[in-house]
Amino acid sequence: MSTQHVHPMLHHAAAPGTTRHRRLRILTWHVHGNYLYYLTQVAHDFFLAVDAAGSMHHTGCSGTLPWGANVHDAPIDRIRDMGFDVVIHQSRDTWEQDRHRWLSPAQRALPTLYIEHDPPQQHPTDSRHWAADRSVTLVHVTPYNALMWDNGDARVRVIDHGVAPLAQARYAGELARGIVVVNNLHSRGRRLGLDLFEQVSKVVPLELAGMNAKQLGGIGEVGHLELPAFMARHRFFFHPIRYTSLGLALIEAMMCGIPVVGLATTELVTVIRDGIDGLIDTRVEVLVDGMQRLLKDRALAAEMGEAGRRRAIERFGIDRFVDDWLRVLSEAVG
Repeated sequence: MSTQHVHPMLHHAAAPGTTRHRRLRILTWHVHGNYLYYLTQVAHDFFLAVDAAGSMHHTGCSGTLPWGANVHDAPIDRIRDMGFDVVIHQSRDTWEQDRHRWLSPAQRALPTLYIEHDPPQQHPTDSRHWAADRSVTLVHVTPYNALMWDNGDARVRVIDHGVAPLAQARYAGELARGIVVVNNLHSRGRRLGLDLFEQVSKVVPLELAGMNAKQLGGIGEVGHLELPAFMARHRFFFHPIRYTSLGLALIEAMMCGIPVVGLATTELVTVIRDGIDGLIDTRVEVLVDGMQRLLKDRALAAEMGEAGRRRAIERFGIDRFVDDWLRVLSEAVG
């Protein structure tokens, strides 16, 4: 296994003849909308698989995200006859099914990357990745993901998230309650922190946003463009997830200057410095005490949030993300 961390603070100068000067045609799928939007800030052409039913991962340029002119629909039944330079998979089903059903042998032989958005679900340390093949570049979105997966013979690269806020919003914090942003929390159980949300919300005022949030008394889904300003009105952002990669909503909250309160697990421990950028701990009662301090002291919340904003801009800036992706794509196509 060849592993490389594309360092979050390193910018790479373009070399003559690299893909920075050659526009690539990239086939991929609509898996995580916000991540895909940020990925398409890279100056190549992206073709998103779409079918007539708009089935999962086959929705093309759907939704309310402001897709650029470099993003195109790719009808699934025409993909075999289209020309591409690179294929980027982002889900197991497209890797195991679409790759064989819809791609030609020549397309399957193209430079292939797989973006892994999550840590292993079945076993935290002994799960072999299904794309762990020497012909694949396996791109992890956090160093934690790369550490926990068995990556086999794949060429491994780590590219930290990059965020370009969809709307400009700065922390106000006038609402004395926390904001939680998790899609379908009611059905996703302990891993996403359903029990912790229910436990904490009994003693701390919390607002839940996300798909089907109304099933838990929340506000429901908030549009991409409205979410930054909506979050910024709340005193803090609560991240109840036990085991995940690193949520984009959390980074987007930090970019607005909202203090983050979360569990000291997975990649979050490298992002939040407890008591400086926000509050992290594995003891729920300690987190609750911290939330109550933030509710009482709006100035303290603003101070932590501003420190977090500076840290997020430094680590998760979109320019660094684009630069790192240019480097990895250049490497993949040779």
